[in-house]
This record gives sequence, C-alpha cells and structure tokens, in this order.
Amino acid sequence: MSKTIVVYHSGYGHTKRVAEVVAEGAAGELLAIDGEGNLPEGGWEKLAAADAIIFGTPTYMGGPSWQFKKFADASSKAWYSRSWQDKVFGGFTNSASPVGDKGATLVQLQTLASQHGGVWASLGMLPANSKAATHADVNHLGGSVGLLVRSPSDASVDEVPAGDLDTARRYGQRVAGIAARLHG
Repeated sequence: MSKTIVVYHSGYGHTKRVAEVVAEGAAGELLAIDGEGNLPEGGWEKLAAADAIIFGTPTYMGGPSWQFKKFADASSKAWYSRSWQDKVFGGFTNSASPVGDKGATLVQLQTLASQHGGVWASLGMLPANSKAATHADVNHLGGSVGLLVRSPSDASVDEVPAGDLDTARRYGQRVAGIAARLHG
C-alpha cells in the first residue's frame, strides 16, 4: 500500500471539498496549506515520507493561489536535497468558470513535480464530450493533465458538481494505484 498525501490550499472551501474526495479515493492523508501559505508542524516530513503527492489549489487569475505558490517556493529545500525524487505526483485545480485558465495552473503543478524529479500521473480518463453530457458525468470538463473542477461563484461547498467529485475520487485511486505499482 502506498502512502499518498494530498497537499492543498483552499480559499473558500470548494477546493478543500475536492481534496477530501481525492484523498478518499487515494486512501490518503490531507495536508492543508493555511491562509498564510504555511504547512502545519511536521508537514514537510510527511511529504518526504510519502510515495505520492497530489497538489491541489484554486486557480486565481490564471495560476495557483499565492498561498500555494508560497508553499511551492518553500519546497526548494526538498528540491535541493532531492527528497521528492521519483515520487508519483498528481494535481487538481478549481475555479468558478468552466475554463478559467485552469490548464495553466495544472501545467505549473506538473512543472513543480518535474522540477522535483517526480513522475506525473495524468487524469487517464476520456472526456464526457457528447451533446448528452452533463455536469454529473465523469470528466465533463475534459481534463487530461490532471483534475479540473468547476465551482460556480454562487455555489456552496455542497454544490461542487457530482461529476467532478466522481472524477476526483477516481483520480485519487489512479495516483495511489500508480504509486503502489512503482513503490509497491
């Protein structure tokens, strides 16, 4: 069994809800980045001990939240020591718009994982792209690099689309499964 950590920042609770479902799918542990961009005590050690790390952040203004970016910049110590080398990585992002430049955020997450010498796990699911597709379908936003989630600006945390949550659960399973095969 691989050890998976879902490290995330959530501005309004929607990304936290998705992180919970990703962690459930991965049978993993949550690690929240606080409102000041810091990890809790022992957070860096948990990441160093993990087989898989899944990054999560809202997309604000075409990129990760500043809190997530502060965490990413602080990971340079792990980068220098290569403590995340060969770990499996994944990532997800959330914004209010259907597109909202979420792809740009995922590329930043994938680049961060690559800088650390990690192995990136794509979403690995076909998109729901027929006329009959709805928000209840898996991968209705058509992601490939990682998990895309839409939380409309007037939606509560409990209104994250069911299809996005199903996709989140499956993605967590996928990342943990890849890690188990590689680190088994």
